[in-house]
Amino acid sequence: MTNIRILGTGTSTGVPTIGCTCPVCQSTDPRDSRLRTSVLYQEDNTRILLDCGPDFRQQVLPLRFEPLQAVLLTHEHFDHVAGIDDLRSFSYRKELPIYTNELTAIHLEQRMPYCFVDKSYPGIPKLSLKEVEAHKTFSVGSVAITPISVMHGDLPIFGYRLNKMAYITDMLYMPEDSFDELQGLEVLIINALRIKPHSTHESLSEAIQVAQRIGANQTYLVHMSHDIGLHAQVEKQLPKGIFIGYDGQTIEY
Repeated sequence: MTNIRILGTGTSTGVPTIGCTCPVCQSTDPRDSRLRTSVLYQEDNTRILLDCGPDFRQQVLPLRFEPLQAVLLTHEHFDHVAGIDDLRSFSYRKELPIYTNELTAIHLEQRMPYCFVDKSYPGIPKLSLKEVEAHKTFSVGSVAITPISVMHGDLPIFGYRLNKMAYITDMLYMPEDSFDELQGLEVLIINALRIKPHSTHESLSEAIQVAQRIGANQTYLVHMSHDIGLHAQVEKQLPKGIFIGYDGQTIEY
């Protein structure tokens, strides 16, 4: 059985946004409160974290502690990597591999050099950066992982396919050859920033169009700002099989 926990569904500012008094930021529906986007994937005894943002500590504290076998990073932006220092508890006994692209690896070594040095000091995370390439499948435990090339505006970043699930965030558009690697999915998790178009992220209508082309059995929208609207209202308008994701949501298949 595969278990997916959506740790966060928010964009870089989170929701509520600091200083905002819009209906979404003032909503009492817990589904309208969104920590930064991240997903925890488990299949058999293999647990993999996808993105590790500034809310990571808050997201995992309520959960039973279990080891991680890998971390997958989509790109180097703060809201996807700022929680890396909190991985120390997951790498206390054994080095934890972090898979990502070359650019992200370079940025992480520059920003957090103490995490990626040969001679470390006690207490810091024991992490190893593993550079992977788009469209080249590798395995972690029983999970086959394929990095998917997508575009975050003009920045090439990764989505990931893990067996029958795919995770894509911060995408504006996808090269044609990437669609071929996303057929036969049980679950698609994909970004939908807001209702109006944006220069570097998909809008809601764009995300729906991509999701329908991919044709996963279930699609969950993430990386949303307060401009997406109220969860309860927006989800009623979505096509069959497409859902607004929310923090703490669990998906099993």
